[in-house]
Parts: sequence; structure tokens; C-alpha cells
Amino acid sequence: MHGVINRSIQCFVRDSYGDEVWQSACQIADLGFDNFEAMLTYEDRLTDKIITAVCKVLVRDHDELMADLGTYLVAHPNLNAIRRLLRFGGESFEEFLHSIDDLPGRVRLALPDLDFPKLELRENGPGNYRMSFVWDKAGFGAVAVGVLRAMADDYGALVLLDYETRTGRSGDHMNVSIELLDMKFATGRAFTLQAQA
Repeated sequence: MHGVINRSIQCFVRDSYGDEVWQSACQIADLGFDNFEAMLTYEDRLTDKIITAVCKVLVRDHDELMADLGTYLVAHPNLNAIRRLLRFGGESFEEFLHSIDDLPGRVRLALPDLDFPKLELRENGPGNYRMSFVWDKAGFGAVAVGVLRAMADDYGALVLLDYETRTGRSGDHMNVSIELLDMKFATGRAFTLQAQA
């Protein structure tokens, strides 16, 4: 697993629940260290162990925790670069959805060696979509749901999401149904293409 993913999990836990929770999870996972380096590569089993340990410490369901990680990746001020990368997809949530197929390519510009899930969007009718998520890393499908929820909030859109995940030996295969109820439900967060100094 790319270190940037493990480092994101570490930052999420520390920023959301505190360093004590992170240290406890590291002890339970028996990693032998408590700090992931973003540009290193780690065995997938270490990522699985730390996520399982965090769930145990927090007494949280795996999918709920992973969805919260997805929300964190978009909404937390420390990760504005990820939000900017996603917001380049369009001026509305619907335009963002239509750009999902291009997202892996945009991510590769920033991190060429990052393995990224395959995403595909299909329009079932006006305001009704189905997104498929396929990745050989099991347990990460719910992160995409958290990202979608956070992006809907970011744009000020009212969206109904429903999903089903099949996790097997080949990883996660998830389908998310997306129903756009109100594109201008609330005022979205301000966004400009120019980065802040």
C-alpha cells in the first residue's frame, strides 16, 4: 500500500480522535512503529491491521469509519489540496460526477505511482446515477461514499446515496446509487481555481 494512504489514515485518526487513540491502535496492531512515511510503500497487511485496530479502539464499524475517512479527505482544512483536485471536476456536483472517470488520471499527475481504484459513472435518468468502484484493495469502498457525501456538501447539493459492496479475494466491487434531490439546497463552500498563498 502506498504510504500516502497509510499516512492519510494516521492523520485522520490523530486529527479526529487524538494521538492517544492512534498510539493505542499502533500497539494493538503491533506495527513496531507509530508513524507512516507518505512516500514509502508498505505491505497491505499493515494497512489492514491498523484499520482493524482503530475500529477496535473506537468501537466503530469498519465501513462507517472508512466513510468518515473519505469525508475527512475532502473536508479537513489540512487536506485542501485533495479538495482542490476534486473541485477541478466542475462548478456543480453534477459536473463533478461527470468528471469521475477522469479522476484517476488527475491523481496520477500528482502521484504517478499511486494505485487508484477504477471508477465508472452511468446516468440512469435525469439526476439519477450509478457509480461503480473496483479496487483490488479490500475494505476501501466506503471511503468513496464518504468522499461523495463531502463533495455534495461542498457544492451545497442535497444528494441521496445508497451503496452495496462485495468484498472478495479480488478486492472491493461497489455500486453507489446517487440521486440528486436539490442542486442548490445550501450555499456551498467557496472555491477558486487560484491557490491561497
